[in-house]
Amino acid sequence: MKISVRFTLLLLLGSVPPSESTDYQQTFPQDIYAVLREITASLVQLKADMRLQTQEQAAQQKTEVDKLNKQLQEQAAQQKSEVDKQNVEVDKLKQQQLVRQVAFSASLLPVGGQAAYTGPFNTPTTLIYKNVPTNIGNAYNPTTGVFTAPVRGAYNFEWTVAAHGDGHTAAWLVKNSEQVFIAWEHQAAGFMSASNGATLLLEVGDVVFVRLRAGTRVYDDGLHFITFSGHLLFPM
Repeated sequence: MKISVRFTLLLLLGSVPPSESTDYQQTFPQDIYAVLREITASLVQLKADMRLQTQEQAAQQKTEVDKLNKQLQEQAAQQKSEVDKQNVEVDKLKQQQLVRQVAFSASLLPVGGQAAYTGPFNTPTTLIYKNVPTNIGNAYNPTTGVFTAPVRGAYNFEWTVAAHGDGHTAAWLVKNSEQVFIAWEHQAAGFMSASNGATLLLEVGDVVFVRLRAGTRVYDDGLHFITFSGHLLFPM
């Protein structure tokens, strides 16, 4: 810019006739200085405008970058949320699959226990089956003799009673507090046994157990005559 202005001034000075140089020199410097001041002011304003424009562009670019980072963070958070949700669903499906695997089988006398009678008692008494070779799902409690439904569904149960023929033997299958079916046998002599089965619709938390009838008894030894079994047929 400075070179262009100087070159223009030289051309102007060179084109002035000698006869007019005196008069021109009297007025020309003032005009030139005014032009130079205007040019200088224009250059200063141009620099200021360029600086302001650069700052605005930088601010705009920063805003765009921040916006893009925010979008990326939101997308990452959304993807993490989706992954977490999928993991929860997978865990739920695994849990449901485990819950659907319910089956147990138990006998009254523990392994190595001495042959013995249980009963008779004056009141109905829950039989506690202590030998538990199978307890898939851990729904049967060998400490209480109670089965607790882990899922709503149809369950099948079977139980057996046995004794020597000097009276009668009988035991109820009980759902919560309701006596459902009874396995019962009576004879005067010899070995006797009876068994029964039932399919029950259970809600989560319903309990099922076998209750020895008052005044009766059962006999068990290493052959494990007295048994209680159950399994989930299908969830509902």
